[in-house]
Amino acid sequence: MSKKKIPQKNTKRKKKTELVTAVINFFNNNIDKSYNYKQIAADLGIKTQPEKLLLMSILDDLATDAFIIVTDRGKFKSNTRGLFLEGHFERRSNGKNFFVPEDEGENIFVAERNSKHAMNGDKVRIQMLARRKGRDPEGEVIEILERKQTRFVGTLSVQKHFAFLEMDSKILANDIFIPSDKLKDGKSGDKALVEIIEWPEKAKNPIGEVVDILGVSGTNDAEMHAILAEFGLPYKYPEKVEEEANKISDVITEEEIAKREDFRQITTFTIDPRDAKDFDDALSIRKLENGNWEVGVHIADVTHYVEEGSIIDKEGEERATSVYLVDRTIPMLPERLSNGLCSLRPNEEKLCYSAIFEMNDEAKVKKSRIVRTVINSDRRFTYEEAQDIIETGEGDFKEEVLTLDKLAKKLRAKRFEDGAIAFDRQEVRFEIDEKGKPVSVYFKEQKDSNKLIEEFMLLANRTVAEFVGRVPKSKKAKTFVYRVHDLPNPDKMQNLSEFIRRFGYKIKTGGSNTTVSKSINKLLDDVQNKPEENLISTIAIRAMAKAVYTTSNIGHYGLAFDYYTHFTSPIRRYPDMMVHRLLTKYIDGGRSVNKEHCEQECKHCSDMEQLASNAERASIKYKQVEFMSDKIGREFKAIISGLTEWGIYAEIEENKCGGLIPMRELDDDFYEFDEKNYRLKGRRTRREFRLGEEIQIKVVRANLERKQLDFTLVD
Repeated sequence: MSKKKIPQKNTKRKKKTELVTAVINFFNNNIDKSYNYKQIAADLGIKTQPEKLLLMSILDDLATDAFIIVTDRGKFKSNTRGLFLEGHFERRSNGKNFFVPEDEGENIFVAERNSKHAMNGDKVRIQMLARRKGRDPEGEVIEILERKQTRFVGTLSVQKHFAFLEMDSKILANDIFIPSDKLKDGKSGDKALVEIIEWPEKAKNPIGEVVDILGVSGTNDAEMHAILAEFGLPYKYPEKVEEEANKISDVITEEEIAKREDFRQITTFTIDPRDAKDFDDALSIRKLENGNWEVGVHIADVTHYVEEGSIIDKEGEERATSVYLVDRTIPMLPERLSNGLCSLRPNEEKLCYSAIFEMNDEAKVKKSRIVRTVINSDRRFTYEEAQDIIETGEGDFKEEVLTLDKLAKKLRAKRFEDGAIAFDRQEVRFEIDEKGKPVSVYFKEQKDSNKLIEEFMLLANRTVAEFVGRVPKSKKAKTFVYRVHDLPNPDKMQNLSEFIRRFGYKIKTGGSNTTVSKSINKLLDDVQNKPEENLISTIAIRAMAKAVYTTSNIGHYGLAFDYYTHFTSPIRRYPDMMVHRLLTKYIDGGRSVNKEHCEQECKHCSDMEQLASNAERASIKYKQVEFMSDKIGREFKAIISGLTEWGIYAEIEENKCGGLIPMRELDDDFYEFDEKNYRLKGRRTRREFRLGEEIQIKVVRANLERKQLDFTLVD
């Protein structure tokens, strides 16, 4: 007689990997209390004896790994002691977001599901999720402390009842949803600035509203405005501020002239770029009876016209700097001031703040004074016109120009003897047609006429800084705005040394400041006119600290000055206006200003300077891509300028336009990135690609929205 079969329950045992994941998730979701293994087993639905034994083994392993801690006999708790951190959030469109701790510790991965919709640059508090051996650290955002950015630029895609902003920068993983009543009459294809107003916790897309329509995508004005808006920079001037500027009188009274030194009868001229309109510095020169030279560095007296705390001043303070894009200048001050009242135009009486020097033929300063003046410029030179006089010895005011050039060269030689560094890099510039399209590329080079102006501006800036900062040891220096440049980072200098060794160059990374700086200068001389010049100059600059504004003077390493400030460009830099006001206050016997407030102003100015620089680079990159967009399929010689695990960055030799050869284009082998040796190496062929190597490329794509060129390698 056959036995009756009894139906079997589904007793499929959980795999160990599944159970480990389940236990980790349990503790990540229950961080406040302690649990024994029975409670955990019940929550996870573990009933069989083998699974219970496996659970006990996993708990022991996790305790050994410090993922969990034993709080009492047989009880376990998530290990979160001291694992709450504050720092900044870095968002990536691929979901690989990171938390950057304030103490500059290692970056911590934050999955999109654990981001709490934090935005790029937000200051956040995270809780560390327990870390297992062999795994990268991971965290979860528990609080957004400070929003960095809520406005984004992109192109509108308008549907019947709603729209999306498709962003230029791929910072967000998802486009911004815009209800139809928040569109501000925007149409599909419009470039727009959109502000995120809400991001519901369970919503995939943030919700936004249009702040401004910038123009039709692809048009020059729209794209330039988009670059400014992307960096949070203003792209138009407030009408109220313009109106206030228009009320300022242009009359210089006899009473005002009487308060100043009169330089109107002394030979004076400006030397500026050919397209400049804001002439904020002029030079005067005359021979004194004792045989010495009197050289005046005359700077537009902007603070005479701009009252501290006024609507114009507040706007200038907020902007902190003029912004120079490829095809336009976005001024810090209204045009009536920057191009009119304050601009030192020829044959017009102008008010100045001046540093006056008595110098001998060897450019040694015998005396100096800082005074307010009135001038009348005799001539406006372009750099090219002044250079022509220097090279030919002929032209208007040739004796004055040649004398200033001779003195400037001696000042420069002394500066380098003292340890200054010569970073004279080529700058990419474009010839632009009436529609803003780049028609050709040229390179801006520092010639003698540029260096003439530079040396006298440096001398004035240094003299002003010394006037306030250099005091007897028994006295305390008053609060002032300094332009400082710290010593190079030793690790970066070592990396630079290792990098250039591959090209056959050497530098000294130790010894006195002068020894190191002279070694850097020798390197920069050695690479001149070599294919790797631009690359090595760029890497060398990155090894340097960034120059910043601060009230704490540490000197300027790159210029080899113990005291340095910015005094000579108040039309386009707010720190210079701050310096003018402090000078006036201290010359008149005023007390020292509040250091903390001044330091905050300095930091704001440094931050805005960096933003303006980023926007300028973005506009150059856009024009480079636009310039190359009609050269698809053409081949060029290029230099490898960067190597990563996703491809090769290359720079075309003839025009410095850079692009990427994606790894997928290197299809003859599997290439691995060797970061230590700056190379890509093929597994099978052993073929190598190294930084600085000359290659032949073909242009295959030009993506204007992403400001990106794609190349392919030509064998």
